[in-house]
Amino acid sequence: MPDDVKARRYHAPQRAERAAATRRSVLEAARLLFTTRGYPGTTVTEIARRAGVNVDTLYATVGRKPTLLREVVETALSGLDHAVPAEERDYVRAIRAATTAGAKIDIYAAALARMGPRTVPVFLALRAAADRDPDCAALHVEITGRRAANMRLFAADLRATGELRPDLTDEEVADIVWATNSADYYALLVDGRGWSPERYGRHLADAWRRMLLEPR
Repeated sequence: MPDDVKARRYHAPQRAERAAATRRSVLEAARLLFTTRGYPGTTVTEIARRAGVNVDTLYATVGRKPTLLREVVETALSGLDHAVPAEERDYVRAIRAATTAGAKIDIYAAALARMGPRTVPVFLALRAAADRDPDCAALHVEITGRRAANMRLFAADLRATGELRPDLTDEEVADIVWATNSADYYALLVDGRGWSPERYGRHLADAWRRMLLEPR
């Protein structure tokens, strides 16, 4: 094998690690600025400066401003530096594997409590920007629709246990879960009333059990 080919193969992992580190820096800078200054008030130049790269590198690493926003949202949801479909997330797999409605509720509520500190500021920033920017508005509609669809799947999963109240339809169950796990509800209790994320998670689990499950 030629020496130049060996050298390229040797350095390829290092280049990939540097590229991944740059991407993380860019997304973290974008997340911080979008959630503190708002999407309209943040420029790509400011994001690049905070990430320690030039604008061309930012574009090559992630993309332009609308793409940056989408990646910030998706990585907030996944907790990783790339998007992960809902059905492939660990907590969703754990919910599907659980055999009782109570266990499914507990897993989901705990996951929301863990995710809240990183997802809620991003969702609130996205909603605020949706009123002024068409790219943000389209993304907000998409994310809202995805949440609603996922709540219907969760309701059906709970229904399969035979433990849901018979007077509630799956659509009503999905709507209740959708409303109470919203960014607004989290912000009211955690940011507005000083609850910890963990207390919020325990409250969700207790409230859902009381509202959704048939009394024993």
